[in-house]
Amino acid sequence: MAPRRCLLCLVLWLSIPVVLPVWAQDHAQEPPWRAVVDADGRQRVQMVGGSYFFKPSHIIVKANLPVVLSVRLEPGIIPHTLVIKAPEAGVVIDELLSTEAKTFVFTFSATGTYPFYCRNKLLFFKSHRAKGMEGVFEVVE
Repeated sequence: MAPRRCLLCLVLWLSIPVVLPVWAQDHAQEPPWRAVVDADGRQRVQMVGGSYFFKPSHIIVKANLPVVLSVRLEPGIIPHTLVIKAPEAGVVIDELLSTEAKTFVFTFSATGTYPFYCRNKLLFFKSHRAKGMEGVFEVVE
């Protein structure tokens, strides 16, 4: 019985690299999400991350108005980060995420398209970004 259990565990373990990228691609097919400016002049965005995805993955915000981004991870064992490198627009973030929401407040000072992604990578495997854990902020007037 023990060899069967080991074989089953091995099959399940080996199927993870096949199943998760397909599941992550399903999340990437969603339409852009447009942030609405609240009465206080801030654009609020709630984002969820998980097994190689961010949702929403395409976010439209206005330039020169503060963005309040709240990000949390779905429960799981794989650690993830949020990276936004847009120094030309005044935004640089590189933070470890958790299942408890983290809030970031920033303002894009220029229009354009700015990527965000998870920078994690395990040994010889593809990076989380290469597996689909990425998205864009589309900053408009």
